[in-house]
Amino acid sequence: MRKKNTVAWTPGTTARPVPGAGRRVTSYDVALLAGVSQSAVSRCFKPGASISPATQAKVMQAAIRLDYIPNAAARSLITRRSNLVAVIISNLANLYYPQALSDLSQQIARLGKRLLLFTLEREADIGKVLSDVWQYQVDGAVVAAGLSDEQMLEFGRRDVPLVLFNRSPREHAVHAVLCDQGEAARLLVSRLAEAGHRQFAVIDGPGDSAVAQERKAGVLDRLFTLGLPAPIVVSGNYDYASGGRGLRKVIDRLGRVPDAVICGNDIMAIGCLDTARHQMGIQVPLQMSVAGFDALEASGWLSYDITTLRQPVQKMATDAVAMLGELMERRGGNAERRRYCSYLVEGSTARLTSEPQRFGMMAAA
Repeated sequence: MRKKNTVAWTPGTTARPVPGAGRRVTSYDVALLAGVSQSAVSRCFKPGASISPATQAKVMQAAIRLDYIPNAAARSLITRRSNLVAVIISNLANLYYPQALSDLSQQIARLGKRLLLFTLEREADIGKVLSDVWQYQVDGAVVAAGLSDEQMLEFGRRDVPLVLFNRSPREHAVHAVLCDQGEAARLLVSRLAEAGHRQFAVIDGPGDSAVAQERKAGVLDRLFTLGLPAPIVVSGNYDYASGGRGLRKVIDRLGRVPDAVICGNDIMAIGCLDTARHQMGIQVPLQMSVAGFDALEASGWLSYDITTLRQPVQKMATDAVAMLGELMERRGGNAERRRYCSYLVEGSTARLTSEPQRFGMMAAA
């Protein structure tokens, strides 16, 4: 085995030692090479910390020479912060969440933190992942799933700032960003009814999805107010197969093709549309209108061109993380709820009247 050459170094000499292979470079090595304190090195790698340009230049030159990478785990021991933000979502809520996750990740990174993703098979499974969330000692959490009062209190007891994403806490004082799903559904029904639709059907989302249930409730409420027949409601699972299966169940129960089918999300609307056109010979929208929610990218493809509702996901993600950042810095304060507009995307799958395309009002509560 070949012996490693070592170089001794004492203050005042020009040559500086470069750690050999096999040993992790530390901030102390960088400080030694740059001729600054270890705390100055730490400030250089802390977003927003005060450091002079000259000192930062020396530290960065030394860090590049030594191939230094800050140790996040060690830094968390010093700052008592993990620099992790938990994001909890349901796998079934596949609607717009790829975009939402991308937007959330970018905004969280701007806070100098990293997103730690927890996914649920169903929203009702959230209790199973909370113990993992606590183990990582996250600095905060954005939760796009239903929480019980006890679970929300647990966040407060552990001093973990919480913002709900597209979920409305009915009684508990929790920060939240959300769209009014019920109002969007009511106005969608109004547009369809004004265009002459009378017999509606609903392909519902999962029973434990708060968003799905708010959408269904909005449809039922508006139909009742308009004095129209009660819709045929069948259960779905937010997936493609649910759309086609749901349409067949609707027709079996009704004995004919409904005037309009409102699906709990775009994936089910696409499944419903494919089944109607390619397996059942139903002309859409001449014989039956189809509408969904969430404005998935695929819903705008030429083969589908779904009539759907778009939520301002990027704005919601930006505001959710900004709200969480304020909570992590100052804690406490009155709970704030921000509501946003949904926009109707007038595709070719539904007959609509030419009414305004904006649903809901933005407000802070």
